Amino acid sequence: MRVLMFGWEFPPHISGGLGTACYGLTKGIAHIPDLDVIFVVPKAFGDEDQSTMQLVGANKTPIKHRKLNVNKFSQTLDYIEVDSKLVPYVDPEEFWKMQSYEVSSTHKFVQTDESGLVQFTGKYGPNLLKEIADYAIVANVIAQDHDFDIIHAHDWLTYPAGIAAKEATGKPLVVHVHATDFDRSGGSVNPTVYEIEKRGMEAADKVITVSNLTRNIVIEKYGIAEEKVVTVYNAVEPNIKETPTPFKKKVGEKIVTFLGRITMQKGPEYFIEVANAVLKRVDNVRFVMAGSGDMMEKMIRRAASLNITDKFHFTGFLKGDDVFQMLRMSDLYVMPSVSEPFGISPLEAMQSSVPVLISNQSGVAEILTYAIKTNFWDIEAMADAIHGIVSYPALSQMFIKHGKEEVDSLKWENSARKVKLVYDSVLP
Repeated sequence: MRVLMFGWEFPPHISGGLGTACYGLTKGIAHIPDLDVIFVVPKAFGDEDQSTMQLVGANKTPIKHRKLNVNKFSQTLDYIEVDSKLVPYVDPEEFWKMQSYEVSSTHKFVQTDESGLVQFTGKYGPNLLKEIADYAIVANVIAQDHDFDIIHAHDWLTYPAGIAAKEATGKPLVVHVHATDFDRSGGSVNPTVYEIEKRGMEAADKVITVSNLTRNIVIEKYGIAEEKVVTVYNAVEPNIKETPTPFKKKVGEKIVTFLGRITMQKGPEYFIEVANAVLKRVDNVRFVMAGSGDMMEKMIRRAASLNITDKFHFTGFLKGDDVFQMLRMSDLYVMPSVSEPFGISPLEAMQSSVPVLISNQSGVAEILTYAIKTNFWDIEAMADAIHGIVSYPALSQMFIKHGKEEVDSLKWENSARKVKLVYDSVLP
């Protein structure tokens, strides 16, 4: 069986958990005999690990003089381009760069270079909707150029590409929901994003969600039939490297770490408040907020207003080995997410022999026994838990020992086998 899989990012070029999850799943699939993956991204850089799959970059796929296999494809583009910038006039000097495609009697313009290639940033910039639409057009062509049995699209950014590939070939489509806009926005959903998500789920033959928390959202908020939605939990890639950290803590000093995007979804403001509460009890603790995001400046100002900046540190965005170095110097990892579909970082922390405190509002809470769990808004409960971990070594060691054993059993190979069962269920 061959899978045409659409993603938006792939290591080492990642900005969050989506690329990490895609990488882990492809490595897990590599353990399954007779199951191969063609992994497509908008922009291939050339340094991606292709040991377990074939990587295809949409930015390296010419679309000049190619016919699009279409049926309802124009509708796919129409709902993406609702908020896209329109170009009513193009200078004559620029016109040669534009290719016109007639899609169900509707003309769509896609900008290409002299080789017929569409340029993608592969990022999350101001032209994101335009890139999603272009990705769908190139996906239609890619689907015609490869032999495969099933299409697998990861997250809303790639759903239109998945639909386009299905339109071109008639092959079954599986969409993988790593998050919904209800998670990212706290309930104030973007109508355009919601529409893309909903249409992708409706077009899919099966929908995979990363937790039952997310499965319930898909069923209740998007109106998808229960029997169509299957939960497959994420896992964690084994961390073989054990390089020592150059950082030396003071004797008796403890470090409590928040690691993730500094956005509303991740609950950074609750981490600041709980730090303040803990520091009123003990003074041998430092708090670290590792990451970046739209709330970072606000969090810096809040820490300053509480007069805790001497014990509170902002590192900026971390990736790769820097993440594990930060975890190895930590005594507790805290994820106070307001709405977390899954959350791979607690697994990475447990793998690094760090106890974890997670919110009940996270999907990973469904599968972890040896993690401390509180509601994201319960500052006192979190403060009590942090105080207990940093004050009682025996308690900390219990969570470290059993947590490490627990997380070591969560393998991507097992997740991949469950995904394979989903594939089997939609193939004729």
